[in-house]
Amino acid sequence: MSKSNYWADNYVQKKNTAKKVLENIKPGQRVFIGSSCGEPQHLVQELSQISSRFTDLEIVRLLSIESGPLTLIANRSHSQQFNIRSFYLGSSSLNLMQKSKRFTTPINLSQIPYLFKSKMMPLNAALIQASPPDDFGWMSLGISVDITLSACESADIVICQVNQNMPRVLGQSFIHVNDVDFIVEYDQALLTIQPLPEHEEANSIAKHISRLIEDGSTIQAGLGVTHEANMLCLSEKNDIGVHSQYVSDGMMRLFSMGVITNKKKGFNNGKVVAGSAVGSQALYEFIDDNPSIEFHPSDYVNNPAIIARHNKMVSMNTAIAMDLTGQAAADALPFSNYTGINGLVDFTRGAAMSKGGKSILMLTSTSDQGQKSRIVPTLSDIAVVVPRGDVHYVATEYGVVNLFGKTLQERAMALISIAHPNFRDELFSQAKELNLIDKDRKLNQAIKGVYPLKYEEIITIKGIPILFRPARAVDERSVQEHYYTMNKGDILSRFFHDKKSFVHDQIETTFEIDYINDLTIVATIGELGFEKIIAVGEYFKNPAINMAEIAFSVSEEYQGMGIAKILQDKLAQAAMQNGIKGLIAYTSRTNTGMKKLFAKLPYEIKSEIEEDMLVLTCTFPE
Repeated sequence: MSKSNYWADNYVQKKNTAKKVLENIKPGQRVFIGSSCGEPQHLVQELSQISSRFTDLEIVRLLSIESGPLTLIANRSHSQQFNIRSFYLGSSSLNLMQKSKRFTTPINLSQIPYLFKSKMMPLNAALIQASPPDDFGWMSLGISVDITLSACESADIVICQVNQNMPRVLGQSFIHVNDVDFIVEYDQALLTIQPLPEHEEANSIAKHISRLIEDGSTIQAGLGVTHEANMLCLSEKNDIGVHSQYVSDGMMRLFSMGVITNKKKGFNNGKVVAGSAVGSQALYEFIDDNPSIEFHPSDYVNNPAIIARHNKMVSMNTAIAMDLTGQAAADALPFSNYTGINGLVDFTRGAAMSKGGKSILMLTSTSDQGQKSRIVPTLSDIAVVVPRGDVHYVATEYGVVNLFGKTLQERAMALISIAHPNFRDELFSQAKELNLIDKDRKLNQAIKGVYPLKYEEIITIKGIPILFRPARAVDERSVQEHYYTMNKGDILSRFFHDKKSFVHDQIETTFEIDYINDLTIVATIGELGFEKIIAVGEYFKNPAINMAEIAFSVSEEYQGMGIAKILQDKLAQAAMQNGIKGLIAYTSRTNTGMKKLFAKLPYEIKSEIEEDMLVLTCTFPE
């Protein structure tokens, strides 16, 4: 074929039918096919039609959508005709994933372009899809840049399906007409995914992690129902930025609401930066020629050093299972069937290196309709994707914990506290057998309590944001530190005698609670997992009289700020909601502070003297 210096002449010369250009692919070759919703469907369908002429054709792909032609080929192809090598198994049934497991190539997404460009994995051909050329001959890879651009730069021949429906996406997403070998013009609707169903567990997880994401954060989110729920829970945030492997419909909605502004990213300000888009037709129209959106290859988007340059970078990814030491397996979850190593480790490490960054792993507490726990003693029969040293925040529908800097015992207790209540006692026993928990520690029935997120509230007092929340089993050390720093007078007021030790057995009722009969609300400052407890408010139900005995302690430097009143109001509200008749406080006759505090309750107060103790009571209205 003669070659002109003018791209438009070359375009005409390179144009042909799919059937004709695919004759250039020979048996035994390795062929890359464009990713996910950018898959060149027409080329793949034509390749399937002539599959009988091939033997041992190796198809290389990143991600295929379940309804896409390439997944259909994978379902029915004969092993002698096609071998489909996947970096990322994509969306398909779990049975198919198991069948295809041996062809999966574990690799971080940021490293795949080097694998191609170095010729360690030579590509004989690349089948891609692009937008029509602009006036200068540049075609956009549109919704699938990720590893597609590096495949184009590395393959011996590039066959491009030019589709009028492919959006023109800005950034490092273009390939020139002169750099492709064959062009097939074929217009068809791009692959889309259907709106995801509501998922109660996903919504609960999203509520737990939403408070971890501060205004001005830069976020990365994967695909699936949990991530869409996260996007909904961010609707009240401000100046969120995006640096993510994927752009989704949820992000588009946040952008249209003014939540995503990209103003405070600290790097690539003003731009959504991603590698591809997976979603609806409306999403593809949104990103078309949008100057606020740039797509780049995965060796840029997924580079941990690039990720770390963003302010308050938050990565949100899903895991299929986690052991009690924090090792995570990342596989398919219900309605989130996107599996493999992919960009998970890249973003987990990049976010952890970011100033103010957070890496969050999310998993539903159970699988198989609640029959199996996803938090397990050991990951003996499933591959570890994220090592325990890289796991920081972990969230289930039962809460969120921070494993960073924690001992194995602290990790085990933390993860048991957010496991499904039906499995906590079994996990506790197995943890003791594995020597992860002190063998002398007893299992308290309160470990099955369900953390009441509704009692959480951040209140700013004198410019200090203070989190008021129910205590957790993982608060043991923080509660001890709070008590050890109290002065003698406050200790006498709280415990009625001079107390110099606060060992586990003496204070376990403070943090091993069931949240109904026994409830502790703490006031904390600082980051989750490293919070300083500055105040403790507790109630203990006396079932004989159905009254809750209350007690308080506030660190000396935070006294006089109204913290005890807030704790008292929250305990009263919770007690009333839990069917308790009223509150009762035992204190010394000289404790004027407690008398004044109790008097602030909006109920009738009674006081009497019992053996040198002042007893204050109030009864809630019917």
